[in-house]
Amino acid sequence: MTKSATSAQAHRPDVWAAGEAYEPYIGRWSRLVARDFIDWLALPSGARWLDVGCGTGALTQTILAHAMPGSVTGIDPSDRFIAYARWHTPQATLQTGHAEALPFSDNLFDAVVAGLVLNFIPSPAQALAEMRRILRPGGTAAVYVWDYAGEMQLIRHFWDAAISLDPDARDLDEGRRFPICHPDALLALFRNAGFDPTEWRVIDVPTVFKTFEDYWSPFLGGQGPAPTYCSALAEERRMKLRAQLRATLPVRHDGSIRLTARAFAVRGRCPAGP
Repeated sequence: MTKSATSAQAHRPDVWAAGEAYEPYIGRWSRLVARDFIDWLALPSGARWLDVGCGTGALTQTILAHAMPGSVTGIDPSDRFIAYARWHTPQATLQTGHAEALPFSDNLFDAVVAGLVLNFIPSPAQALAEMRRILRPGGTAAVYVWDYAGEMQLIRHFWDAAISLDPDARDLDEGRRFPICHPDALLALFRNAGFDPTEWRVIDVPTVFKTFEDYWSPFLGGQGPAPTYCSALAEERRMKLRAQLRATLPVRHDGSIRLTARAFAVRGRCPAGP
């Protein structure tokens, strides 16, 4: 690929629209992280929850299943993701909207959470300010993001293979694009937004692919940075990338590929008083 072609891709927006394509790519793994995330928060039953950037509803559904909430609201800028989430999660109140201008009154929620979205928001600091605004005093804000630069292995393997064939793809690599996806950066954001105390943890989940095709086919769905890059490649170059991945992934004797997906989770509490 020429530098100009890759540069053009770098300016293409990440696509987040088709829930059916997102689920086999990231949704199925997000659900595993979401369960550990909700258990870690350990919030009292009956709480009013808001899921910011709810997407296809992985975290929303986990809250409903495991947190015994009083109510759950989800918000996402993608009309198609909201339609998908409504179909699969009728118990929640779901609507379109943006994290940097949440359409809710002050001090409304007991918990505001965001799964795998903070790094895609143009102004994470503004999103955190909005999350604090709509939390009641003493309420909890928490997020989790992938460790793109390290142990989110299914995406790390993809970009390492892509960059070996096309060095200019480095500019599209989430590990490079999103330095916010690190505990120090996340904690700084929370503290600057006025949350106190703050803490973080690692959440590792297994990502087991039955076959190479189980790993490869979600990258053809066009949802997110890596699939957007993959779908834009000419067929010959896409096949070279496929071959490079097949040669470098740790495929076991039974054909399975066993990787780990690491997420960083951060939480903070809205101060209870002035």
